[in-house]
Formats: sequence, C-alpha cells, structure tokens
Amino acid sequence: MPAFTRGELADLNVFVTICRRQSFREAATELGVTTSALSHAMRNLEARLGVKLLNRTSRSVSPTAAGSALAKELEAGLEQIATAIGALDRYRASPAGRLRLNVPRDAARLLLDPILPRFVASYPDIELDVTVDDRMLDIVAEGFDAGMRYGDTVPGDMIATPLTPALKWIVVASPAYLARHGRPKAPQDLMSHNCIRMRLGDNTLYKWELGNGTSSVELDVPGALSINESDGVIAAAVGGLGLGYVLERNVSAQLANGTLEAVLTDWAVDGPPLSMYYPSRRQTLPGLRHLIDMIRSEHMGRAA
Repeated sequence: MPAFTRGELADLNVFVTICRRQSFREAATELGVTTSALSHAMRNLEARLGVKLLNRTSRSVSPTAAGSALAKELEAGLEQIATAIGALDRYRASPAGRLRLNVPRDAARLLLDPILPRFVASYPDIELDVTVDDRMLDIVAEGFDAGMRYGDTVPGDMIATPLTPALKWIVVASPAYLARHGRPKAPQDLMSHNCIRMRLGDNTLYKWELGNGTSSVELDVPGALSINESDGVIAAAVGGLGLGYVLERNVSAQLANGTLEAVLTDWAVDGPPLSMYYPSRRQTLPGLRHLIDMIRSEHMGRAA
C-alpha cells in the first residue's frame, strides 16, 4: 500500500480519538473541529483502506473488529511519536529527574569521578543515584536506568554506547619485586612468578590475556593472593607482593613516579572499551545523553 500523506496520518489520529471517546461530538470538541469534518475524514479513511472501521448510529459509535485492532496498534505508534517529540525537551531546557546508574569500580574511578563536579554543576535538576558494584547483575530487575561495563560483557539485548577507546592492559610489578624475582621475558615466565589475581564480579578469577600482534595467550596465572578490585591489586603490586595485570590508565601515576614498572610490554593488549548500556525503551532517561556526551568528550579524544 502507498505511504500515507500528512493528511491521512491526521485522519488516523482522528480515528483513534473517536474510538477513545466513543463519540463524534466529544472527539470533535477535543480536536477543535466540527462533527461533520470528522464524518468526512472517516469516510475518506475507510474508502482509502477499503475496510469498515466504525459502526455508527444516531446515538452511538463503536469500532468494528477491524477498527478495534487498528486502533490498538495506532495508539502504541502515536504514543511513541509523542514520546519522541517530547524527548526534544532536552534540547530546549535543562533535563530534570532521577537517573540511577550501576557502575563497576574501574568505571567510577576512570569515568565518573573526573566529570561529576562539572555534571552536577551543569545539570542541577538531575538527581544522580550511583551504585558502585562489580557484580554482573540485571540492571532492569534491580531497578537501574543504565549501567557501565566493558563492551564484551554488555548483554546482547541492551543498547550500548562506547565511552572510551580500546583500553590497554599491562603487567606491572614494583622495582623491589623485580629485583628479588627477576623480570619475566615471555608470557610463560609468569607461571613461575607470584601473580596477584583479580576476582571478577561473578566470583571467577580473571585469566590474563596477552598478545604481541601475531600471537595471543590466555593464562590462568598462579598466585596466593586474589583481590576483587583494581585498587587492591595496584596497592599489592606497589607493596612488592607480586605481578599485577591492570589497566594502564589506572597506574599512570605509579608508572610516572617509579613505584611500578611495566613488564612484557610487547605483549600488552588493547581490550574492549567501557560502555554505557541501557534497555531499549520509549521514554527518555533524564540526563543520560548529557552524561554520555560529557564522558565521551573527556575520554574519546585520548589515546588508549
């Protein structure tokens, strides 16, 4: 069937209004037109579709079976159009409302902490509720509007927007540890070292991923110490307790001041970016696009 014109789409809105009001007179009052104009519009619509949509008497009006089915579908579509138009409010005025986020510790430290003062000052009517949690949970079931995760762990039924470039993972150790135990020269050397293992939010131990462009390995490294958050791994590595596998961005200060050194640098890998993810839904989440844009402007211009 050919595409509808603007006038025909307006007739569909008239039809939905009549069905909701169950009255030509009340529908005409709501729409600000005459009842005769509505009758004319409905005759044209039924002729166009080739289907009778309304049963009319001198006292009442009701949809036919076909009309009832059409009205139900149109209501959802028109609601979506209204929501889309309402979403333009974010371009007209400052957003307002509550935004609940679930973020892992790394994302809170790297992405939120640097921009929070500016975001709160720019959007004072946003109530930002942040839960820092490394568990892999269902954000919808837990009542969150959006979350952050590494891109390869975002559920497939979610909309995801990268917030950073690819993130480099490196192996580090303190000068004191390297002086005592030597510097690993190849990935397999790690199997004879003390490694500080990372326990993920689902309680599994993270396997260290290393690559040099032509080869890649994934190692279940040995170690007597396991920690479930990055700051703890970094502190243990600085304390000389073993080798750590960390985001390069998380240890830039320690690499600069010499409390940590990178090893196996030829085997450092670029991992997936941190992403904001959220369910597909019609309503606009207050301030989410502004938060995403602010984080991306801070990080996407930097080298990984």
